[in-house]
This record gives sequence, structure tokens and C-alpha cells, in this order.
Amino acid sequence: MDPKFPTRAVPRPQILAERAYHTLERFLHIEAASGGVLLIAATVALVWANSPLSGSYHDFWHLPLSIGLGEHTLSKSLHFLINDGLMTIFFLVVGMEIRREIYEGALSRFDQALLPVAAAAGGVIVPALIYLAFNSDPVRGQGWAVPVATDIAFAVGVLALLGRSIPGNVRVFLLALAIIDDVIAVLIIAFFYSGGLDYSGFLVAVLGILLILGLQRIGVGSAFVYVVPGAIVWMGLLLTGAHPTLAGVVLGLMTPVVSVPMREPPLEALARIAEELRKGDAVARKDTHCLAIPLRALRLARREMLPPVVRVQAALHPWVAFGIMPIFALANAGVSVGGVDLSSGDAQLIMLGIAAGLVLGKPIGVVFATWLMVRLKLSELPPGVTWPGVWLIGLLAGIGFTMSIFIAMLAFQGEAHLGAAKLGVLLGSLIAAVVGLAWGAVGIRRPRV
Repeated sequence: MDPKFPTRAVPRPQILAERAYHTLERFLHIEAASGGVLLIAATVALVWANSPLSGSYHDFWHLPLSIGLGEHTLSKSLHFLINDGLMTIFFLVVGMEIRREIYEGALSRFDQALLPVAAAAGGVIVPALIYLAFNSDPVRGQGWAVPVATDIAFAVGVLALLGRSIPGNVRVFLLALAIIDDVIAVLIIAFFYSGGLDYSGFLVAVLGILLILGLQRIGVGSAFVYVVPGAIVWMGLLLTGAHPTLAGVVLGLMTPVVSVPMREPPLEALARIAEELRKGDAVARKDTHCLAIPLRALRLARREMLPPVVRVQAALHPWVAFGIMPIFALANAGVSVGGVDLSSGDAQLIMLGIAAGLVLGKPIGVVFATWLMVRLKLSELPPGVTWPGVWLIGLLAGIGFTMSIFIAMLAFQGEAHLGAAKLGVLLGSLIAAVVGLAWGAVGIRRPRV
């Protein structure tokens, strides 16, 4: 041991704090845990919205928030801040997941991507057709896209509850399908739920995109520097009339998949600088002037150990999974059952159309499209994935929740229709999760080696 750097006794409170932190860190990366937190938030919202305090639920989320500078004041509700602001970060993570899959994942090779793409397409078309079979009326028909989406966090979280009895490739297939599903959902939002567009807003969005490209070109790797141009893209899309959360997808797809070029590989730079610091006496002397340059180089090398798309996604994932998505669920899943007039034929048909689309349409569409691809010999099932496994994937794909509620809010303006749609999403997602769990526990087992 180098005498310049003797070991020191660590206080017990610090040891206990470190253990607690590591336990919390492990918990934040357990997918089943994030699904559980999301479920708790939705349950709290439902109880709150149907309790004697139901009035406070709706009043709270519509509290106005104002920002002013002189005579200019911007006032928006808390609900807007969550659905149009915070959810942009959710879509940013979705965009980065898509970017990674295209670069090095299930979507990087045509033969790998073909089967989940076909399965996702089947899982979009069939639920939409089932919904329209219940709701051919043009007004109710606006909700055709509500049952086509899959909630990645919930679906993968429920799959994780089944443990190691499920083959690993089933999870990979479900994840790839859910990501493609998100791509389709984003395109649907962009083309069908953005209304009349004010194209002048695109000039603002393009300005933000050009700033991002310029920063990437000169090698700026700090994620915080991109907050301002990202906000410009968000504002531009808001001005166009398109849903501003699409800015998150745009930014996610633009996130680099390789690290900023360095004159020296990051790992070698870390080793060299650490060795130089050990041999010198700047640390012992606490000479901040001499340490400034090597410490900056250390931070840069440490940062560039991982490409931005991996680094930023890993940093945002706990905040999205355990913060943004539960807050979204808390703000939007509170359907006052007494306020939904289910005696109305319209409300019943909307609710049934969405629930049937999720529970029946998703598995039928996924399995049929997969069977067709295999039957036509255009693709084959991944190793370890059996037909019961494909049915499990289809059932869990019927958990729409976050994205389905999001689309429902874009599709329906009236409270009666929106309430029925949310009820259909909650009911359909719950049934899909329970049936998926039961099917996975009884019908799926990892093949014995």
C-alpha cells in the first residue's frame, strides 16, 4: 500500500448510508418494481377520484402555474406541465431506446427485426379493427388508436414477476415488439392527433435541431448543454399545433450512439491520469491549480466511457420509471366511476371497444402476424420461444396503460367519452396483466437443458 494514500476507518453511519444507497440503486433498476409503483399510483388516483375528496383531485391537477416577466405572463395548469412537459422526458427515453435498438439491438438487422415488426403491426391493426367494429360512429371512432399501444414498463414488469421460468428470448421479443409499438404510436400521434398545423412553428423547431447538430459537430458531450436547444425544439412543436412531447422522440433519435472522439481512449486516459496523480504530490498539497486540468480530463474520460445514448438513458431511467410515469398515472388515471354514465350507449361502446381491443385484439393480432410470417417462411421463432410463449407476449402486449391513456386524452375532448376511454384502458390493461400472469405461470416453462 502506498504510504501517501493510507487507508482510513470509515464511520459506521457512513457504511450504513452507503448500503442503503446501493440497495435503493438496485431497487431502482428492477423492472418489476417500476411496474409496481405505477400500479400503486394508478390505484391511489382511482381511490382519490372516487372518494368524498374527489373534487380536490380534479381541482389540484388543474391548479394554474404562472411564470411572468414584466407584463408578459405564461399561465398553464399543473396537468399541462405533466402531460406536455414531463412526458417529453418519457418520450426522450423512448426515442433513445428506439435509437439503440436500430443501432445495435433487435432492429439493427433486417432478419432480426422482421418478426417483431410484423407482430407489432398485427398488434396494432387487429385492436383498431375491433374498436371500430364497436364504434363506427365518426366521433367515437376517433379513439381507434387507444388500444393499439403497449406500456413497456408495465408489460416487462409483469413478465419479470414470472421469474426465470420464462426463456430469455421471450423477454427480448416482447421488448422489441413494445419498442416498435411505441414507434407506431408516436407516428399515429404525429399524423392523426396533431390537428391543423401552423407550419411557421417548424422554423423554430428546425432552429433547435440545427443548434443540436452544431453542438454535436464541435464535440460537445455534456447533456446539460442540450437542454436549451431541446427546449427550442419543444417550443417549436408546441407552436405548430403538434403535440410537443414529440420533441422528446426527436431528441432521442438524435442522441449519438458513439462517444465523442478523444485523442486517447477513455480507459487508457483514466489509467494514465490516475497514475500521474499518484506519483505527484499535488493531491497531498491540495493544490487546486495543479489539479484543475487533470481532474477535468478525468471527468471527460469517465463521461466518454459510455456513448451518450446509453449514458443519458441510464441516468433518466429511474426518474422516468419511478417519478414521471407514476406522476402521470396519478394525474390521469383518476376516473370518477360515478361520473361516467355507463347507461349511455356511447360510453359503453367506447369502454368495451378499448377493453376488447387490448384483451383480445392484441394477442390475436400478435400471434396471427407471427404465425403468418413463420408459415410463409419469411421468418422463424427465436431460439427458446414457443407458441405458448408467443401467446404470452401477445397477452402482455395488451397492457396499454400509460400510452393508451395518453392517446385517449388526445382523441376525446368531452369528459364523458374520455372517462369511458380511461375506464376501458384500466379494465383492459388489468385483465391483460392478470390473464398474462396466469398463462405465464401455468403454460410457460423454460426448457430443461
